[in-house]
Amino acid sequence: MAVPQNRVTKSRRNMRRAHDALVAANPHECPECGELKRPHHVCPSCGHYDSREVVASAVEVDLDDDAA
Repeated sequence: MAVPQNRVTKSRRNMRRAHDALVAANPHECPECGELKRPHHVCPSCGHYDSREVVASAVEVDLDDDAA
C-alpha cells in the first residue's frame, strides 16, 4: 500500500495545483450573423463556417407534403 514518506505541505500542494485553474472561453463574433461563437466551430445560430453554410437552418428546409 502506498504511504507517503513525508507530509506534503500546503505550500507545495498549492504550487503543484497552480496550473489547474480553468481558463475563460474566448468567443469570437460570427462574420455572417454577428452572434458570438467558439473559434473554429460552426456558428450555432446561422450554421456558417468559414464564410459558407455547412448546416442548413430549420427555417430554410422545405419538406414535401408526401415526405412528411
